[in-house]
Amino acid sequence: MELPFLNWLYTAVAQVITWIHAGYSTFIPSSSGLNWALTIITLTVLMRLLIFPLFMKQMRSSRKMQELAPKVQELRKKYKNDKQRMNQEVMRLYQEGGANPLGGCLPIVAQFPIFISMFTVLRAIAEDRVAFGMDKALVDSARAAHVIGAPLAAKFFDSSEVIQSLGAQPVMTKIVLACFVAISSCTTFLTVRQSVKRSMAQMPDNPMAQQQKILMYISPLFAVFSLNFQLGLILYWVTTNLWTLGQQHWFYSRHPMPVVDEKGNVTTPEPTNGIFTKLVGKPKAAAQPEPAPAPKIVRQQPARQPRSKRTGSKKS
Repeated sequence: MELPFLNWLYTAVAQVITWIHAGYSTFIPSSSGLNWALTIITLTVLMRLLIFPLFMKQMRSSRKMQELAPKVQELRKKYKNDKQRMNQEVMRLYQEGGANPLGGCLPIVAQFPIFISMFTVLRAIAEDRVAFGMDKALVDSARAAHVIGAPLAAKFFDSSEVIQSLGAQPVMTKIVLACFVAISSCTTFLTVRQSVKRSMAQMPDNPMAQQQKILMYISPLFAVFSLNFQLGLILYWVTTNLWTLGQQHWFYSRHPMPVVDEKGNVTTPEPTNGIFTKLVGKPKAAAQPEPAPAPKIVRQQPARQPRSKRTGSKKS
């Protein structure tokens, strides 16, 4: 269902798709699946770069919450019999420390309108509709594009007649779509698992820990709903999951979680270079030139005076 108040966003996304596709068409056939796959991947990367400041804000807020974790644990123990007072004190502590528990929702909220716009534009292409500023040539090009034998505009539950009208084999198309959905499900699980593990290590006594575990194992099931999405939209979702996975790994490896000892002292481990260091090893430091040897200092002892010239001596 199209939302009329978002027509300006649908048009903007369609225009960006047109520009990117035209750029790749200078050296890749316009109806090629590679062209359209690169178009969608490039659009996803540009969108994620656009909301990167929100991601950094989210991570800074999360880091502040990690630093406040020991104090939060003390408040939970102190007001364990008064949940209302405990929640008030915890929220007051977060406000004073500049931490925002809802900061993690910002990137998701920011990319949701883009997801809706991609869904609407791709559906218009699948329905062979010229809308949102797209011309007939662009729509025909997208409908003719195949990614690994599956039409860009095809859905898993499309009938054989619809898939054949897009110039593809129904069985092959469904296999490709199922594989992309499986990849989407796997990357969704890894992304949520990465975040939940860090959150649980940050607050071991978090009362929401069990709910977070359940969410971690349920989240891949949401990818099953993408079986009713066009292949182009599933490709967008896989790309954004991979970007999020790599982005979180990059940030977590360079900003290790503070460690709290038994006395409540907070220490921050040295940052690492993540998986890239494990694969290629740490870069060797440049060889330093050996320092030049210091000049040898020779102390000159004063010459011993004859006994006759010493002060207070008597002449013989």
